Amino acid sequence: MPATNNNQSVRTFQPQFKELLQAVYQKQAYFRDFFGGSIQAEDGVSNNAKAFSLKTSDIPMVITKGTVDSDENRAYKTDANTAFGTGTGNSTRFGPRKEIIYTDTDVNYSWDWVFHEGIDRATVNNGFEDAAADRLELQAQAKTQMFDDQGGTFISKIAGKTENITEITNDSVLALFNKLSSIYVNLQTIGEKKAWVNAELYNAIIDHPLTTSSKSSSANIDENNILHFKGFEIQETPDAKFQEGEIAYTSIKNIARQFTGINTARTIESEDFDGVALQGAGMAGEFILEDNKAAVVKVTLKKA
Repeated sequence: MPATNNNQSVRTFQPQFKELLQAVYQKQAYFRDFFGGSIQAEDGVSNNAKAFSLKTSDIPMVITKGTVDSDENRAYKTDANTAFGTGTGNSTRFGPRKEIIYTDTDVNYSWDWVFHEGIDRATVNNGFEDAAADRLELQAQAKTQMFDDQGGTFISKIAGKTENITEITNDSVLALFNKLSSIYVNLQTIGEKKAWVNAELYNAIIDHPLTTSSKSSSANIDENNILHFKGFEIQETPDAKFQEGEIAYTSIKNIARQFTGINTARTIESEDFDGVALQGAGMAGEFILEDNKAAVVKVTLKKA
């Protein structure tokens, strides 16, 4: 879109870059399931600290448990003077009502990003439109990797629990996933469990005696992949995505959000060469409800 900038042409690409970021993130980010499957992106934002206001509720689902041996002990009261008779209009058979209120929670940015490239008419050997489109695609891929690395750092930082093993063997891997499974059972979590594991741990799971068709394991040894182990969806993840000494992260899917605000994505005629500068800048961050941190576990390898 042309604009006036000291007689220099400007074209903005914020909406296009937003779509590229979201599409690439969904395909290439290892931790996308942790953050709900996609990145929340806004284009044309002002450069400030506040990212979004989220509607959140810290009130859990409440289920009142009772016995049916007598009306006095039942959760659902059926005596004649509850909601009827003398209790008409001033009582209810469902028990106390708890009001559900959603709270506006301000979420702040925690880090920023930028790119600055040049497309010179004398050297680009391609059309400006094609060159700009290619570079925006590559920048989206690069930023997605940046978001993913930040995501791993965030998961490590907010993990509610740490489990340690001293070696990777059949026995230690089995003991680890039995322990992890019991953690989520005792937390009474709702949702699908996922484990992001490094290459060494992944191969140990693939080669584990339990990973056989006779055990109804969803594995394909010929293709060296496994979908589930001990109730966890398993995803092989590069070592570089983990913090030092860490080999796995586990959580329930979709318990956090990752977001970015795009301040600018544009081409502008350059005074320094015969062509345009391709520029972009934005801010980003991550958010998780405090209660959800208990459902995030990181695994460390500290050899004895």
